[in-house]
Amino acid sequence: MAVPPIVASIAALRARLAAERRNGARIGFVPTMGALHDGHLSLVRETQNRADKVVVSIFVNPTQFAPHEDFDRYPRTLEADAEKLAAAGGTDLIFAPSVAEMYPQGFATKIDVGGPSHGLETDFRPHFFSGVATVVAKLLLAVMPEVATFGEKDYQQLLVVRRMAADLGLATEIFGAPIVRETDGLAMSSRNAYLQPDDRRVAGQLNVVLKRVIAALHNGEPILAAEAEGKRALLEAGFASVDYVAVRHATTLAPLDSLHHPARVLAAAKVGNTRLIDNMAV
Repeated sequence: MAVPPIVASIAALRARLAAERRNGARIGFVPTMGALHDGHLSLVRETQNRADKVVVSIFVNPTQFAPHEDFDRYPRTLEADAEKLAAAGGTDLIFAPSVAEMYPQGFATKIDVGGPSHGLETDFRPHFFSGVATVVAKLLLAVMPEVATFGEKDYQQLLVVRRMAADLGLATEIFGAPIVRETDGLAMSSRNAYLQPDDRRVAGQLNVVLKRVIAALHNGEPILAAEAEGKRALLEAGFASVDYVAVRHATTLAPLDSLHHPARVLAAAKVGNTRLIDNMAV
């Protein structure tokens, strides 16, 4: 199957999509940072169910990386990504802008989202959600899709994007798609490519520990005790450090003192030099 057309400028993107809209097409959008895997391809399939044409963006966004993080070594595999999208089918256009296209000289705007951005990732990466909200807003304004799909692996990010889109009155419906996992339950992530064999075996315990936390909660364990036990179990499994294991309200991410509301358990931990995140419904 032929590789989908690739455009690098917002002007070219809008020109192509204007033609589709004149033909009555409903546009769906999947934003990615590339290094695509089956989890990304599942987002394309989800979007196909809600749109006539699907745009996938591939852009490693510098504003969501702190100076000490992995921006320079983050995988950049545009040709391979385009081939994966072609083989999977369903992608009609790839938007692969440069940093200069997204952040031209003199760019001076950022978006800060309250609510679900407080705590968890923000406690350890205070720059992160401002960078995410800014680039996602720019991408949504460039594509102007009717629907956009984000993976639930980045659960807090999904809620931040929903809040941002609602607060700014963006005419895009934001959907979340289920986490796609490896055979041992590890959530698929582009950063899994960093894992050495021994670290990969340890990484497979993250989802196992989250399931134990959920089981403990259902057996009546207090939330704080279940969270503490989850952290201890991850360290015992070989994780180098644990940023958080937290049980939160599923739609607001507010802390909970009981399971009288829909809940989500979220975790972030480092194995070797690789930081992994995961979450599950309680």
